[in-house]
Parts: sequence; structure tokens; C-alpha cells
Amino acid sequence: MNMRCHLPGSVLGVLGGGQLGRMFVHAAQAMGYATAVLDPDPASPAGLIAHHHIRTGYTDTVGLTEMAQRCAAVTTEFENVPASSMETLGQSLPVRPAAQAVAVAQDRILEKAQLCACGVPVAPYVVVQSTDDLTAIEDALFPGILKTARLGYDGKGQVRVMHSSQLARAWESLGRVPCVFEKALPLDFECSVLVARGSDGCCVHYWPQRNVHDGGILAVTRAYFGNMDAAIAHQVIALTETIATKMNYVGVLCVEYFVLQAGTPEHALLGAVVANEMAPRPHNSGHYTIDACDVSQFALQVRTLAGLPLVQPRQHSAAVMLNLLGDLWPGVTSPQGAQAGAAASEAGETGSPPWDKVLALPGAHLHLYGKPQPRPGRKMGHLTLTAPTADQANATALDAVHLLGLREF
Repeated sequence: MNMRCHLPGSVLGVLGGGQLGRMFVHAAQAMGYATAVLDPDPASPAGLIAHHHIRTGYTDTVGLTEMAQRCAAVTTEFENVPASSMETLGQSLPVRPAAQAVAVAQDRILEKAQLCACGVPVAPYVVVQSTDDLTAIEDALFPGILKTARLGYDGKGQVRVMHSSQLARAWESLGRVPCVFEKALPLDFECSVLVARGSDGCCVHYWPQRNVHDGGILAVTRAYFGNMDAAIAHQVIALTETIATKMNYVGVLCVEYFVLQAGTPEHALLGAVVANEMAPRPHNSGHYTIDACDVSQFALQVRTLAGLPLVQPRQHSAAVMLNLLGDLWPGVTSPQGAQAGAAASEAGETGSPPWDKVLALPGAHLHLYGKPQPRPGRKMGHLTLTAPTADQANATALDAVHLLGLREF
């Protein structure tokens, strides 16, 4: 495969038309590239703004052929695009990350094995593929979480299991598909690390993000120096770069970590951190980089795809990112939506949250993804609050939380 650079003016393609694809398209177009999106949804957020929208399924031969003919190189915006489609495209043009790396991230069984092979600690776990596997799980692993090996994201495909007597029912509820059962660990907090690795082996990274989840969905990201102990930060950066290097990964990679409570037996046994999962793409927790850094995660995705030089990103502002779910819109039925809807109604709004008041806050950057129909749990956008200091960013973020009726963090 010719590994030359593809300069602005070329066509860069992305499989998937969601918000991550949309932000990739924005970054590519800002750098002078034409873009092509393959996604079956005629109203996909990325497809609506791309130069070319190929409206076919991800395994459609005609669509993949058109993608290969139009594009100089292709990436993906989500890990559940069929790896076989990426492999097909990879026979005629650069595909970054490679199909093999995406296949690993699609399957928790392969992913756990890959992390262990890279020397990265993970929670104690057992692969579950049969009833015999269930009965063989030792009591020491309880309480734990049963997770489907494939197609689990944002808290979906997971069941917490307190005792072995609950395992069979939990597996039944997940459809008796292959799973991973892992021990629940005493957490101090969760964090994520974004790295980009070029085809020449050069690695760059961002300072780790400190994350808060609500119902399995990312709610808040704190991104600034001092958001965690520096030793922890440097450790997870080094681990993530090791993963990317040992996988010969090319592209943007995010790895999520659990930071364990000090003084617990699990901390003594496993160390300070364990890897949770990886995403072979830009990540929700890295959206702040658009507004708080001189090079965003999506600009790095463009660079790694096009074979351009990588530069170490510099963060110029402290940032707090709030995920904006469909629950915020008035009339959307959910406990959070009822609270948010009340906040919007008091502000005199009838169709959307009080964006005018939110945008009056200093350092407020609103990003809506162009999705026409809000639904509970659907990612409709994000709000990044930037400031010269972490204290200022957190204070303004709390103001935004109160305006939107979100849960305080």
C-alpha cells in the first residue's frame, strides 16, 4: 500500500454518519478536503454536510465500490461498522485504523485479550459462552458485571450481578450471547486518554480526561491539568501509547480506565488503574478539544488518515464538557427530561432548552448535532465551558447545569 500523504483537495471518506462523523467532516473541510460519508440514513448528521453521501448499508457492494472510487483514504466514526467492509476497502486504499484493530474493539473477548497481551492491567474476568462457563465462575468475582461481547455501548448490554444465583437469569436477559463477566471494583474515578498515532509510528496525546457517567452514558468531562494526580495521568498516557504501538495502530485511539480506591485489596492486587475498554476513533470525552486545544481530536483524525505530520496538541484553556441528551428537550418523557423541561418552561421556552441563557455564560461553546428528533438517552449535542482556570470552568459549568436542569456533578 502506498503510504504517501494525501494533501488537501483529496477526498477523505468516513463510514458512519453520526455526530462523530459530522465533526470529522467539519475538520476535514476546514483543512480543504472534500468528504464522502457512507451511511444508509438520508438524514444522518454527517451525510447532510458532506460533499458526497453514499446512502447504502455498510456491507453493500455498490456503496463500498463507490466509496473506494471516490476516496483517497477512509476511516470510521464508530466501532460497530462491519470490519469486513473495512477490510474490503483496505484492499484498494488506505483504511485507518485497520480492520483488524476495529475488529478487536468490537468484541470484548478479543479486546480483553489484546489489553492483556499489551501488558495492560484489566479487571479480573471470565469469558462466558456456555452454561458450564457460568457455573465455573468463582465466588471471589462477585459482585460483578455481565457484559455482552459485542454491540454493547453507553451502558447497554450490561447487567450487574450480585451473587452467583443471579447469573443464569442475567445471561438469559442478554440473550445467552457470548459475554464477559468481570469483577466490580472499588473506583475512585474514571478517566480516558486520547492518543493519535501516525503511519510513521509517531504518537501524540492529550492530558487525560476525568469523566462522570450517569446511567452508563458519559455526562461530564473535566479536562485540565490538575484534574487528577500527575503520576496517574502519566501512567495512563504511557499505557495508552503502549497499546497503540503494540497494535501497530494508525489513527485516533481512546482508552477508558478505572482508577481504583487506594488502600483496597483490589488496589494492592491490581495497582492504581485498570483498562476498561478502547474505542478505535475519536471519543465523546474528547469533544472539548475542539474549543480548548489548538489541534482537536478530529483534526488529528484527519492528519492520521491523510498521512500528514502529527504535532503534540496544546491545551490553551481549562474545560468542562457537558453531554446534552434528548432528555433535556421539553416534552421528552424521562425523569431527567421532566426536570429539564421544567427549567426550559420557566425560561419561557416551548420547543428547546434555554440556549439563549446558556450562551450568555462566558466561555460557552454549544455544539448541536443536527438530529431532528430528541429521545431519552439520545446524544443531541454537547456544551463545552472554557476558562483561564479550572475553578472558573467548573463554576460556569455549574451555572449551565442549573440553567438546563441537569444533575449537579
